[in-house]
Amino acid sequence: MRFLERERAVLTKLLPGLDESLRAVPLMELESPRSPGIGLFRDSGGPGLVVPVSCKGKGATALDALRVQRALGSRSPSLAVATTMHHFSMATLVGLVTDGEGLEWMLVEGVASGNRLVASGFAEGRPGAGILSPSMTATVGPDGVRISGVKRPCSLARSMDLLTASVLVPGERGARDELAVALVPAESEGMSVSGFWSSSFLSGAESDQVTLTDVLVPPELLLRTSATEGRLDELQTAGLVWFELLMTGSYLGVASALVERVLGNERVPESERVRLLVEAEGAMAAAEGVARRLDEGRPDESTLADSLYVRYCVQDALARIVPRAVELLGGLNFMSSDEVGHLAACANGLSLHPPARSRMTGPLAAHLADGPLTVA
Repeated sequence: MRFLERERAVLTKLLPGLDESLRAVPLMELESPRSPGIGLFRDSGGPGLVVPVSCKGKGATALDALRVQRALGSRSPSLAVATTMHHFSMATLVGLVTDGEGLEWMLVEGVASGNRLVASGFAEGRPGAGILSPSMTATVGPDGVRISGVKRPCSLARSMDLLTASVLVPGERGARDELAVALVPAESEGMSVSGFWSSSFLSGAESDQVTLTDVLVPPELLLRTSATEGRLDELQTAGLVWFELLMTGSYLGVASALVERVLGNERVPESERVRLLVEAEGAMAAAEGVARRLDEGRPDESTLADSLYVRYCVQDALARIVPRAVELLGGLNFMSSDEVGHLAACANGLSLHPPARSRMTGPLAAHLADGPLTVA
C-alpha cells in the first residue's frame, strides 16, 4: 500500500470527490484567505462527517475521522485545522444527543442535512485561561441568555452558520453555577466578524475575530453540561479527546505532505526515505490506538490522558520529521516554491493548541498519582 493511500481512500469513501477537488487547486491557493477549500468541504457533505447516519450524517468512526483529517492535512493544512474545530463542536453535540431527552437531535440533524458549519468559541487562544473556562459573559433573563464577549482567533469565522460558546449559568434549583454550551446563529443581531489573523500561515482557516454584543440566545439553544468550571464531565472528556485526536491527525497530515515529497524523490537514499516513513507511520499508529479506544465506548479520564500523551509524542515526532524532510528535499525545492516552507511552518502549529504541554505537566503528574485529571 502506498503512503497515504489508506487515508485518502477513507476520505473518498465518506466525502466523495473532495480529494480530487482539492488536488486540482494549487496548494498556495488553498492556503490563501480566499481559499475555496471550506466551500469544497461543505459541498462534499463534510459537516456531517462525525454525525450518526440516524441523524442524516456520514456516520464516521473516530478512526475514520482521524484518517480523513490526515488526508485533508496533506492537501490543505488550513482546511484540516478549520474542520477539526467543526468536528470538535459536532462531537460534543452528538454526545448531548446520546445522553439527552430534548430536541438536541434536531440541531444535529439540521447541521448534517443542511451542510452547516459550526465554529468553536471555546477559550482556546486566551492567555492564562483553560480551554474549558467560559469564553463569554452571560446574563440570564426570562427570554434566554444574553451573551457578550470576543473570540479570537475563531476558525471558520466567515463561513460558519453557528457558533458554539461556553458560558457559566446558574445551576437549576439553586445549585452551584455550571457550564453550558450556547449555540449562536451566525446571523444573530449583535454578532460581527472582523479581521485578526495577519499571518500568511493557515490563513485559509478563516481564523478571524468574532464579537458578540448582548446577543440573545433562547433557552432551546442553551445546552447544559452539568459540569462546574475547571472540572470535566463525561461529555467534555469525550469532546476533548476528539479535539486532541483530530488536531493531531491534521498536523500529522501536514508533515506527511512533506514526507510524501521525499518518498517520491529517488535521489534521496532509501535509508533516509524509510526512516521518515517509519517515524510518520509510527506516529499515526499511536493516534489510531486512541481512535480505537474512542470507538470502543465512552472515553474516560484515562482515555483523555492517553490522547494527550500521544499528542505530545507526535509533536516531538514532527519536530524530527519536518526539518529532516526539508533538508532532504534540498535547497532547490525550497527556493523554487513556497510550498515546502509553508508546509514546514504549518506543521509546527500543533504545539500551539491547548492544552500546552507546559501547563499540563502538573495536572498529568497529579493524575498519575491517582488524582482527578484537570485541564489547564
